Amino acid sequence: MAEVTNELIFEVLKQVQQRLTNIEHKLGEVDGRMHTLTQRLDSVRTEVGAAHTAIENIYQTLSHTDLRLSRIEKRLELAHEPAE
Repeated sequence: MAEVTNELIFEVLKQVQQRLTNIEHKLGEVDGRMHTLTQRLDSVRTEVGAAHTAIENIYQTLSHTDLRLSRIEKRLELAHEPAE
């Protein structure tokens, strides 16, 4: 069995330290990417919310317009009565 010396332990510890440094660097890169993705996702959520609000407003306007058109048709006696 190989003799364990201080130099051997020191070399192994230097390798471990280098690997940990590499892992920390990679984790920093991943964290940066996650932050960017989170910002993009928040932006998409905002845009979807705005689109949803716009669609709701369109439906309300169409509903209001439909009611007004129905009243106009009744006044002008253009409304079709359902056949019985």
